[in-house]
Amino acid sequence: MTSSDPTGSCATSPLLGRPGAVAADLPDAAVAGHYGDPYREQRRLAAGQAEVDLSHRPVVRIAGPDRLSWLHSLTSQALTGLVPGEQTEALVLSPHGHVEHALALVDDGEAVLAHVEPGTAEALVAWLDRMRFLLRVEVSDVSDAWAVIGTGTAPGWRLVPRSELAGLPGELAGVLAYEALRVEALRPRLGIDVDARTIPNETRWLRTAVHLDKGCYRGQETVARVANLGRPPRRLALLHLDGADSTLPETGDPVLLGAREVGRVGTVARHHELGPIALALVKRQVPDESELTAGPVAARLEPDDAAPAERFVRPELMRF
Repeated sequence: MTSSDPTGSCATSPLLGRPGAVAADLPDAAVAGHYGDPYREQRRLAAGQAEVDLSHRPVVRIAGPDRLSWLHSLTSQALTGLVPGEQTEALVLSPHGHVEHALALVDDGEAVLAHVEPGTAEALVAWLDRMRFLLRVEVSDVSDAWAVIGTGTAPGWRLVPRSELAGLPGELAGVLAYEALRVEALRPRLGIDVDARTIPNETRWLRTAVHLDKGCYRGQETVARVANLGRPPRRLALLHLDGADSTLPETGDPVLLGAREVGRVGTVARHHELGPIALALVKRQVPDESELTAGPVAARLEPDDAAPAERFVRPELMRF
């Protein structure tokens, strides 16, 4: 792996040398937060006219003829039929169903390449190595060779050789633009929007990174039980933040319903259309459109886009 900063992410990106580049805050300080105009960058990114430097995200390679069946048995996703070039997501869960690792991955026909949160690759590689037994798989950190580039509104991504990163053509948007679109899409980020108690059923990972109709994997019992009951203890929700744009809550701030704490703030973003918004893990019983307090500001809980009976389970358990 390349030389690292204290967060455990890859080395500082050469794209921080571009004119106007301003480094993001931790844990994204190795890449640009913006290049001078965050709102314009968001609009361009949403329109598919810009890309984002996410080269601080480590890339793990899993090679060998048993790689897909092995990962299928270890993670929450159905991977045995994954075709080369198809992107998907998968989770590594604890025995009790709590999310330990979140992987965005693609198979190139010879190996699976997965990118993960800064600072998590070493632990993931070590755990995968312990689980190899006699199977024909090889696990390695290939962040020296590959860089992640964010694209589009999903938000999506692609991999480029790290040697080509400095000369990346086209218009760039900063990671703040990518994060704002991710918050709008209610897509969680490990270590920021979720905590050590989070189960997939509390988030949209149940839609994108979990396949309920597959064989046994670690943590499956919890996921299946809660999915069948439809009653997870919390849900990841979108907050619309009131007040001055300069006064915003911070990650970890409490979310209050009256005087009662009902959750915590995750990622906070300034959206080019929605204004200040944030993700928050809140108790399931909190009604849609509740008037809340998030840190120092008033906030409104956006209604979930699914009917209550369908909120946490999809009949068609799709890949992302």
